[in-house]
Amino acid sequence: MRQPTRVVRGVGEASLFSTAPATFILIALNAAAFLAEIASASGGLGVGGSSAVVNFGLFGPSVAEGEWYRLVGGAFLHASLVHIGFNMFALYFLGRLLEPAIGTPRFVAVYVASLFAGAFGALLLSPNALTVGASGAIFGVFGAAFVIARGRGINAVASSIGVILVLNLAISIGSPDISLGGHLGGLVAGVICAFAILAGERGMLGHRHFPAEMAVMATVTVISILGALAVA
Repeated sequence: MRQPTRVVRGVGEASLFSTAPATFILIALNAAAFLAEIASASGGLGVGGSSAVVNFGLFGPSVAEGEWYRLVGGAFLHASLVHIGFNMFALYFLGRLLEPAIGTPRFVAVYVASLFAGAFGALLLSPNALTVGASGAIFGVFGAAFVIARGRGINAVASSIGVILVLNLAISIGSPDISLGGHLGGLVAGVICAFAILAGERGMLGHRHFPAEMAVMATVTVISILGALAVA
């Protein structure tokens, strides 16, 4: 998002993987987790009765008993083929846009912070619901992409992302089967991380702004983890 031509040139000169490696690795991890769900389910391509979901999905009472790994596990599991399909399409679209624009380390930090903030939000609003999906992290990437595009003056891109984001929020609010807390938590984290990146670019975090940006994102991550454990 620094310059539109940069992204186009990168795709033309190098493989898609080299322009957004973390994006493709995350997609692969989600796909592998979904295959594990299918393998441990009742049969077919469904995940009904999957032991992977039962044992690793985000569930407040289990987190409270010490199964903290569910904060991460739930974010790599999905409820159906359609569910993972929509999420991975969004991650593919947003990741190829945002990761080359801010660099892989920042992109990973945004994703991780949004993942844990999504878990915090989900547990805050629905601690007793079994929740799965990468949506919290993806909403964080949505929010970060919007803020970065707007902050760099790429208004056409920001407007397109903004419209899609608003539509997805409306769907989240209108559907009782969707974790609104997870989506909002991830979104807030992504926006905070993006503002930290913009502040660094504008010299507001000092000359060595990269460590300061990462410190802000690490702080969001730690607060989200502690918050999730506290409300579980």
